[in-house]
Amino acid sequence: METKRLTQRSMVFVLAGGRGSRLKELTDRRVKPAVPFGGKTRIIDFALSNALNSGIRRMAIATQYKAHSLIRHLQRGWTFFRAERNEFLDILPASQRSDNESWYKGTADAVTQNIDIVDSYSVDYVIILAGDHIYKMDYEIMLRQHVESGADVTVGCLTVPREEASAFGVMATDATGRITSFLEKPQDPPASPEDPTKSLASMGIYVFSWKFLRDLLQKDAEDTNSSHDFGNDLIPEIVANGKAVAHRFDESCVRDEGAPAYWKDVGTVDAFWESHIDLTDFTPDLNLWDKTWPIWTYSESVPPAKFIHDERTRRGMAISSMVSGGCVISGTEVRNSCLFTNVHTNSYAVLDHSVVLPNVFVNRSARLRRVVIDSEVIIPEGLVVGEDPTDDAKWFRVTEKGTTLITQDMLDRRAASL
Repeated sequence: METKRLTQRSMVFVLAGGRGSRLKELTDRRVKPAVPFGGKTRIIDFALSNALNSGIRRMAIATQYKAHSLIRHLQRGWTFFRAERNEFLDILPASQRSDNESWYKGTADAVTQNIDIVDSYSVDYVIILAGDHIYKMDYEIMLRQHVESGADVTVGCLTVPREEASAFGVMATDATGRITSFLEKPQDPPASPEDPTKSLASMGIYVFSWKFLRDLLQKDAEDTNSSHDFGNDLIPEIVANGKAVAHRFDESCVRDEGAPAYWKDVGTVDAFWESHIDLTDFTPDLNLWDKTWPIWTYSESVPPAKFIHDERTRRGMAISSMVSGGCVISGTEVRNSCLFTNVHTNSYAVLDHSVVLPNVFVNRSARLRRVVIDSEVIIPEGLVVGEDPTDDAKWFRVTEKGTTLITQDMLDRRAASL
């Protein structure tokens, strides 16, 4: 009789090749899963940490768009697996593996092109994950449901307001949880069984037995009419001709007692800013301080944060903020902000509701409100952003909700025109 836990018989296949163009200039130099998040981690660390904390120690990451930053992060922070213990993390860049294939043509094709590699893992189950969402989830609970239900595929789903569901793949289910229809970004999303104002939206998390998925991928690869995508092609095919079952995120979300089930697609500048400001709340819905379910990452060796100067108009302080290691807050007022590693600020500056990515230098007397500052940016002395959106929009990207994104290229263009 098989005595291994289900997670020991499983692997995760992480789809991490998409640019994430809605993040605008934040993904000019890096793929979305490599974008920094939460002060010291990257977005992809959440999917990988969920797998590791669930007991899964075999992982493959398919990369494509501007993958260097992501690959460098994985090599620095995720190289602790031991092959002699049958555990590993493989990076699978899009590469020419046959005469007529190079780039991954779709999410399913990313797995199809690596069938031989997945075969070598000798696993019974494969969990397909998106590498660009923020959440904490125990995949073993979903795996158990998949096996007990006898499903061909189990699809992770969220309950979302029906008016927002058009941005997702949406499913209708019967009373047993079996999926009766699956529509990719429908104009009129079907309602969930228990609430006509809600819909069940796909999380982009799928559980398959490898034998079943392998056969399905080979069949799909031969279909010239297919877009070779899980949401567009494979899942609807199983719904129509097999057994697809929904798994409610609420059942496997890792959270504090009484907290809501937290899942975020930080795919826009506003969502990215909002999710960071949420972390500065007294009790944020996403608990990054939970030692029982840590978010693993590459941790750069840096000194502790330092705050200097204590005069009435020149005081280094941070209130309701997250300040990472290596930061020097020199005579700067920081409020409701998230500062990543190695941010240096200078006297008389103000950072208010600001998200500042690593290695930013803020010169004296700058006033920055409701901003996202890309990494490696040098803020010039006296720069004021967040007080006059019309003026800000001449040089920077200002969203409809009033968040301003600042990159070094934008500042260079501004300096050249002054």
